[in-house]
Amino acid sequence: MLRIHFTGDDLRRTRVAETADPFWEMVFSRHRLADPAPPATLRPWLESMRREGPMLHRYERVVAALTPFGPYFPDFITPVEGLQGLDAGLQSILATPRTRLRREMETMARTSPLPGWGRRLAEGETATLMNLAATLRSYHAIAVEPYRATIGAAISAEAARRRRDLAEGGADGLLRGLAPLMRWRPPLLEVDYDVERDLHLGGRGLLLIPSYFCRRVPVALADPDLPPTLVYPIDCHSHWEARRTESLIALLGATRATVLAAIDGGATTTQLAERAATSPASVSRHTRVLRDAGLIETHRHGTAVLHVTTPLGRNLLSAGR
Repeated sequence: MLRIHFTGDDLRRTRVAETADPFWEMVFSRHRLADPAPPATLRPWLESMRREGPMLHRYERVVAALTPFGPYFPDFITPVEGLQGLDAGLQSILATPRTRLRREMETMARTSPLPGWGRRLAEGETATLMNLAATLRSYHAIAVEPYRATIGAAISAEAARRRRDLAEGGADGLLRGLAPLMRWRPPLLEVDYDVERDLHLGGRGLLLIPSYFCRRVPVALADPDLPPTLVYPIDCHSHWEARRTESLIALLGATRATVLAAIDGGATTTQLAERAATSPASVSRHTRVLRDAGLIETHRHGTAVLHVTTPLGRNLLSAGR
């Protein structure tokens, strides 16, 4: 179990990232490629990755060598600068001090085999670092970048949900809202983890990063001296999100595609807001557009408004699958 210790200053400085981190998404997407039981929502992505074949494998095996499933992988591969974009993160990796590279690669070597070029990377060889940066850029271009709209919409919806928790209940409400994934028992945040560990924030606060490809359990940076970071999986398991395909997103936009799929036999505006992780006002705007396009019908039942898909809407969902 991971136990994160908060002070009053930590609560005030705890925040949620507003955008996806490309480096964490690369790490977890590589894990999903080897997942024996991938979630239904990722099956279209996995099918697309299989079509990439040898080209993807060439880059994936490098990412895999630095991100084993074991108890440790180097922190330098997921720089905090990644939230500023892919280029900023790659520059940070290229500027990693040699002493840190050696320390983190030696730590990984205790539990996972190093690749043949691992020793050169540990010594900070410029050519090896440059090759790593180029490989990460190429892997990202295949596995993450084409799905940026889907990933971005999901992360934005999650961040909006957490902002509401923070606005309505403060940091206490934010941390309680992370259940059952984590348990907030002030002043401790308890997280199911592969190793027993205590992380004392010491007034630095906690950066929570929602991740699209992360599954099952959150992951923290290993080095307690780095900015405290906890990456956690967003809920991508709902069957209506599984129906929201890339082609449907390209046609309607990510949120509107989710709203159409989430109607799923009939839903009220409030239910759609919960399923799509957006506001009722936003749902009303999207349902108006869908209704004008003939994809849904809206009926009033007492004080409730019920939305249902039309035959055209159901055909569009079926065609997308």
